[in-house]
Amino acid sequence: MPRDLLVTNATVVSRHAMFRGSVSVNQGKIVSVDEGQVTLPAAQDWDGDYLIAGLVELHTDHLETHLSPRPNVHWRPSAALSAHDSQIASAGITTVLDAICLGVYEERQEFLGISVQAIHDARQGGMLRADHYLHLRCEVVHEQVTHFFQAFADDPILRLVSLMDHTPGQRQWKNLDRYRAYYGWRYKMDRDGLEAMIAERMARQQDCAYANTQAIVAACRLRAIPLASHDDTEPGHAREAASLGVTISEFPTTSEAALAAREEGMGIIMGSPNLVLGGSHSGNVSALALARERLLDALASDYVPVSLLEGAMRLHFDAGYPLPDALATVTCNPARMVGLHDRGEIVPGARADLVRVRMAGGAPWVREVWREGIRVC
Repeated sequence: MPRDLLVTNATVVSRHAMFRGSVSVNQGKIVSVDEGQVTLPAAQDWDGDYLIAGLVELHTDHLETHLSPRPNVHWRPSAALSAHDSQIASAGITTVLDAICLGVYEERQEFLGISVQAIHDARQGGMLRADHYLHLRCEVVHEQVTHFFQAFADDPILRLVSLMDHTPGQRQWKNLDRYRAYYGWRYKMDRDGLEAMIAERMARQQDCAYANTQAIVAACRLRAIPLASHDDTEPGHAREAASLGVTISEFPTTSEAALAAREEGMGIIMGSPNLVLGGSHSGNVSALALARERLLDALASDYVPVSLLEGAMRLHFDAGYPLPDALATVTCNPARMVGLHDRGEIVPGARADLVRVRMAGGAPWVREVWREGIRVC
């Protein structure tokens, strides 16, 4: 397929500037970025639409919703991945780290092997629109999490590992009443059953969390795999993570934890649904509030792929970010967090992962998407 492209009369958003200009692509890479228009017959006139770098997604659970679209319904993995990939690409996301859970106590554990295998099969078959990698989410309080992790530790598409602890009474579930309400509804448990589950999970944390954390951190350090903490709630959570070599604070739940992460030099990721909806659906700190304090470096769509670009635009319109800085939270910033230095910017030599965007009705509309110079949407 052709990998050459010449675009003119586009509003080019580079890392530090925005201008009406032209971009040329050859063999899947950007070869020139210039202000002004060209009149060559091959040039595509974008009529002022934005030309931005392809979005980079570090945390999405969206594949799971296709693998199990209804309770007790299991979809064919290759078809589920294809549907997921289509929605990812049509949202302007050209690089995605599919978040796969290891060691959860819920039904999601069954997705582990089939998800990874489906991604590998589709990558090898050239069937994917976006560039897919792995983000392993490790629940450190599970007895078998290190065993699960070792099976994938040397996977060549593993780009990020996050350390999770969803024990009731701390982090995301510091409010035990909220935990009781959520899991009592989810599992249809009576009060006695719920209290027994809470006690069991607290005991497992005491038995497993420290040793599992140390083992996974050591394995990642050996392989130079970036690490993220998850749901930091207290300043001590961020400081402890930084002491282990963790470089990313993923979804801090309070401004105090986010500030501590900033002081430790960690990158801070917040969920774009939080930003688009105007707040956290689970009562955590508002992403917009952190953005206004400049305690936000990157966005992740979590469970709504289309929210990623809209979230970046909300940073521009609602938090006063210059548009290049706002779009950096979904392009070059997340790419650099996981060591991807060949993409995320509109500069000569970068991969030609490009998105054509038009604003309509106050929201961004993705019109066309290219990955390495090949149009995928």
